[in-house]
Amino acid sequence: MKNAAKKINPEDYILSVLSPKDRLDAAFAVARQAFRTSSLTVGDVENAVKSVRRKVYEAEK
Repeated sequence: MKNAAKKINPEDYILSVLSPKDRLDAAFAVARQAFRTSSLTVGDVENAVKSVRRKVYEAEK
C-alpha cells in the first residue's frame, strides 16, 4: 500500500494554529506594512485598527 504524503502550506498551518485574536493581530500587522508606502499616514491606519478592534471586542462581550 502506497502512503500519500500531503504537502502543507506553511502559511495555512501557521494561521490554523493561531487563535482568532492572534489572526486579527497578524492581519493588522500585515496591513500596517502594506500601507506604509501609501498616502495614508500611520496615524490613519492606527486609528482604523483601533476602530475595528473596538468593534470586534465589543461583539465578543
